[in-house]
Amino acid sequence: MSALQTLIQSAKAAPAHIVLPEGQDPRLIEGGLNAVSHGIASVTLLGPVDAITSAVKEHEGGSAALQSGKVSIVDPLNSSKEAEFTASILDFRAGKIADEAAAIKLVHDPLVYAAMMVRLGHADGTLGGAVYTTGDTVRVALQMIGKAKGASIVSSFFLMVLPKGRNGQEEVVVFSDCGLVVEPDAQQLAGIAIASAGNFEALTGQVALVGMLSFSTKGSARHANVSKVNEALAIAKGLAPDLKIDGEMQFDAAFDMDVGASKAPGSEVAGKANVLIFPNLDAGNIGYKIAQRIGGAMALGPVLQGLAKPANDLSRGCNAEDVFNMIAVTVNQVRLANSSK
Repeated sequence: MSALQTLIQSAKAAPAHIVLPEGQDPRLIEGGLNAVSHGIASVTLLGPVDAITSAVKEHEGGSAALQSGKVSIVDPLNSSKEAEFTASILDFRAGKIADEAAAIKLVHDPLVYAAMMVRLGHADGTLGGAVYTTGDTVRVALQMIGKAKGASIVSSFFLMVLPKGRNGQEEVVVFSDCGLVVEPDAQQLAGIAIASAGNFEALTGQVALVGMLSFSTKGSARHANVSKVNEALAIAKGLAPDLKIDGEMQFDAAFDMDVGASKAPGSEVAGKANVLIFPNLDAGNIGYKIAQRIGGAMALGPVLQGLAKPANDLSRGCNAEDVFNMIAVTVNQVRLANSSK
């Protein structure tokens, strides 16, 4: 069974309710219906009820999904939860919202409405970003859902599904942070590494081997950017002494066994890294898109980490299959959060 199939099977074992704020988008409709038909989730689509209902019914099984209640449609402009959500926003955003009218205007925003459904327990997780920008998606998640207790930073990662990994078989690795934190300092970079390793282990069941990436391997170059990576490495080792982590290293030293043995002899991570931490967003975003567009990798994400409840982003270039897979990832985050309570 492939790693992706394992994620889907895990989601089937503990289905969750996922709200999709961009409910009119054909990719979200198709991906959501696929999630329902595979038994991994029930979904709520946000937007004009009549238009979305018609679009759903055009799909095979759409009418049955609506009748079963596995697919529901809510228009934030005309919702029975408006008063509840408005009162809650006025409470926890006291001093930051001008008045009730301003709070109601927020509730009418599908991104905010979806986040409030999650915050107040009307849904388990939310997934957007096919139309909205990452900036809008993350800003609303931070404001309405908030950071998890103990989280040092909210960041993101991609699950990169490599069709032919290092052993010629499908392999899943994590690239982080490729979607959110522009220029992390050493403390933030260490937090990103620790969080990414934990999520990799939770989602794949494999031991994380973390490579802290740079344009230098073990002192082959001297620069402030290299020093930042080494400082982050030291911080991460201090905070998580059992974590298998090493750096600084170039991508080839982290990923290729022969190069790793040559450039970083004796490292338990070099050549075997499955969690690859990029030094900034320039490197990470460019790197994942090269792996996706030229290398043929499937990029699932950006998956947000460090939030109080699951809320994830989509690439605006996503397709329906990406939506389905990201629903599966979000459902697994719900499952893991529930199991840790």
